[in-house]
Amino acid sequence: MPRFAANLSFLFTERPFLERFAAARSAGFAAVEFHFPYEHDRAALAEVVLTSGVDVVLFNLPAGDWAAGERGIACHPRRIAEFQDGVGQAIEYARLLGCSRLNCLAGIAPGDVTHDKARETLVENLRFAAAVTGRAGIELVLEPLNTRDTPGFFVSTSRAALALIKAVDSKNLRLQYDIYHAQVMEGDLARTLQEHLPQIAHIQLADNPGRHEPGSGEINFPYLFRHLDQIGYAGWVGCEYKPSRRTEDSFGWLESWR
Repeated sequence: MPRFAANLSFLFTERPFLERFAAARSAGFAAVEFHFPYEHDRAALAEVVLTSGVDVVLFNLPAGDWAAGERGIACHPRRIAEFQDGVGQAIEYARLLGCSRLNCLAGIAPGDVTHDKARETLVENLRFAAAVTGRAGIELVLEPLNTRDTPGFFVSTSRAALALIKAVDSKNLRLQYDIYHAQVMEGDLARTLQEHLPQIAHIQLADNPGRHEPGSGEINFPYLFRHLDQIGYAGWVGCEYKPSRRTEDSFGWLESWR
């Protein structure tokens, strides 16, 4: 049976962020993930994690100005120092929260930067981040995002991400496979999951269209969950979807998989 983690940036948003950890635990989740912890006091956040009893299994490296539409800075040649500082900040939070996995968002390349230069920058930044996080005992993952929701995102398919992972050539860099983004960009979910299972460290889900809970769209999640068991996926599956109703009322799909 897949192990599900609640994404606190999408779920339980009816509550302040620090109250979502306990809400996730009350809803039956043993683990959580979220986009970013950096705006929160470290001690307060660590206390909430401890008292709620959930494990933090994933969050993102600092990704620039999210509110302004930035979705990562790893492919920006002029922001390498900022990226490296962000890796250090992420490691500090990960150690404090007991999180063993960090996600890198490549970002949208500046209009005046060539594709080759952006790719070169991304590869070097990933090499740096994989080495530094590896020394800290933390795994680094790279996530493709679909270009319908995030136009111009530099890494938009599993194939592109896997090519970058090969170029970086680090044992500490693997793929974060988001079922929703993959369905939008490439489909062929079951085969891709099976073929690249050794390179997949973390999975996330949402249905398509709408990015709502499983069962709201076209994806056959019962089949995929059975498939994950059959191929031996043992990692977490992050529930990164937008509930179509109150969060607790969106968990009907989950009852068969407790």
